[in-house]
Amino acid sequence: MCRTVKSDPSTCLIPVVLVTGLDNTDDRIQGIECGADDFLSKPVNKEELLARVRSLMKLKQFTDELENAETVLSSLALSIEAKDPYTEGHFERLSKYSVALAKQLKLPEEQQEALRRGGIVHDIGKVAVPEPILLKPGPLTAEERKIMEQHPVVGDRICAPLKSFRLVTPIIRHHHEKFDGSGYPDGLQGEEIPLTARILQTVDIYDALTTDRPYRKALTPKAAFGQMREELKRGWWDGQLVGELEAIMVA
Repeated sequence: MCRTVKSDPSTCLIPVVLVTGLDNTDDRIQGIECGADDFLSKPVNKEELLARVRSLMKLKQFTDELENAETVLSSLALSIEAKDPYTEGHFERLSKYSVALAKQLKLPEEQQEALRRGGIVHDIGKVAVPEPILLKPGPLTAEERKIMEQHPVVGDRICAPLKSFRLVTPIIRHHHEKFDGSGYPDGLQGEEIPLTARILQTVDIYDALTTDRPYRKALTPKAAFGQMREELKRGWWDGQLVGELEAIMVA
């Protein structure tokens, strides 16, 4: 029963308290593996049961609120993507490619999850960029570029209150840094740039090159990596990550 409830996406967040006459460690471990949130041994004390249930319901309420907040952020990010027909599917691809690269590097699952989320919300700060600047087809003026380059800072500020995004905010803030220190907003260089931000940055560049733009057609994967290698000579990107991504995308 417990395993069934916890394996169904529509009920997996419902708190489950096992009331059991079994009280040894092996039985409790088995209950945990089935997804139980708490245990009570018979005979059950009514006050203790109510206290445990109230505690778990508070946790459920917090989880629901957190899930709602993350849904709002994702919807806001996707609304930004929808403004530009040339970026359709961009966020979803970034999530997919970033996680694939993280798996290739054998990063922990929590970093893979941060990259999945980061792929969706990395540009959420663009909500503060005026649309004429955001959608301008030609080069930005110096003043417009200054405004645009604030979007990682704004995105960081939007997501920072969510503790569940503690591994995501460095991705949001630093995905426009460059290996030689010429990026923004903080001018970090080399391994000062968080690895997860470098991963997202690498797949972001690749996806931009392999997607149609108003001023050019999409490059083939092979041609895209050729251009990225040229940019490596300028010191912009992490060469190891470019090589690892190429091994995945051109395999």
